[in-house]
Amino acid sequence: MKVEYNEETSVRKSLSFEIEPEVVEREIDKRAREYARKVRIPGFRPGKVPPEVIRQRFRAQVLEDAAEAIVNRVVFEELEGRGLRPLASPKVTDLKIDESQPMTFRAVFETLPLVEVPEYRGLSVKARKAEVTDAQVEAEIERLREQAARYDPVEPRPAETGDFVMLDVRFTTAEGKPRHDENVLVEVGSKDNHPELNEGLAGMSPGETKQVRVVMEPAQQSPPKAERAVGYTVTLKDIKRKVVPPADDEFAKDLGEYASLAELREALRKRLLAAEEGKIERELRGALVDALVERATFEVPEALVDRHMSARTENAARGLLYQGIDPTRAGVDWKGYRESQREDSVKAAKADVLLDEIARREGIEALEGDVDAEVARLADRLRKPKETLRRQMEKEGDLVALRARIREDKTLDLLRANARLDTE
Repeated sequence: MKVEYNEETSVRKSLSFEIEPEVVEREIDKRAREYARKVRIPGFRPGKVPPEVIRQRFRAQVLEDAAEAIVNRVVFEELEGRGLRPLASPKVTDLKIDESQPMTFRAVFETLPLVEVPEYRGLSVKARKAEVTDAQVEAEIERLREQAARYDPVEPRPAETGDFVMLDVRFTTAEGKPRHDENVLVEVGSKDNHPELNEGLAGMSPGETKQVRVVMEPAQQSPPKAERAVGYTVTLKDIKRKVVPPADDEFAKDLGEYASLAELREALRKRLLAAEEGKIERELRGALVDALVERATFEVPEALVDRHMSARTENAARGLLYQGIDPTRAGVDWKGYRESQREDSVKAAKADVLLDEIARREGIEALEGDVDAEVARLADRLRKPKETLRRQMEKEGDLVALRARIREDKTLDLLRANARLDTE
């Protein structure tokens, strides 16, 4: 067997093979005999079909099976012997096989590059100062007031702007499926409603049913589609008046945790500040990774980029499913969307390689205690027994991903601890 190893780029490699005719012939003969034991041909007893007959009648299949067997064997052996670790299964190209002839082919694959890690201690990044304004606190109080609002019935009369009406709604979805929603609460005249709906609801009385035709423009649909009209059948069941509690000490006490409105404001300020600090910390870690990637000069393997592009596309499709939208019927150019993720995927793949190399150099690992603590935290959040969750995660392969995430978080902790922060 002749083998030629080529480094086509820093990450793309290939092995060119030439297999001796006698090796090819032995494999073809072996596959022909296997076919002879299995196939049934008129005029021959089961299992007694001569191999030469098999070679003639099933020539293409026999050659294909023989080639596959040889490729799987010699490529694996050669990779092992040279200490090469492909990121994905090698792609076989230029394969030629025939009886009594040398078999030739190329196995093309990618490996991780030799990484020259830029200086990662002392990275300089900008960091915002965590602040919470009085306006943010008041907005949160308003949100809590809205949550605590009650809806009081009014005397029977036609609906007016500002009323909240209880509706039964029937319509047909974009996929052609009939839908019936009961007890839908809608504010008459709300700017969030379609104008046709507000116009149709105004003046309706309890017990009345009306047809409302709403025109959906492209910009109002996600993802954007052609303009279409939706016909709704609405039955008004009740009219209510929204009553929002005043922002006072009694409102704070009704929330069950606070003695006064001032105490509620202070608690909200601390909560908002903690959330802002968490957001800034995530931004900071992202900036550290960006700064590291910008200094990287190595070529990133396409296999790693492809994984990120696929993951991002799958997440987008999953997001539509959560909204009750069939991704295959959403009018999205998924091939185009996937390609649009390339630039960010290249950066993410480079970050994976860099963080992995830094962790290796610094001896950073996910200790068993780290994994156990994280599983316990997840179990508490999901309200599951810890050992049950751990067995499930181990079975589904999630423990491997968890260990990788913990290791990456520790590596980011190292970058963060040694960073030079420019506070705005």
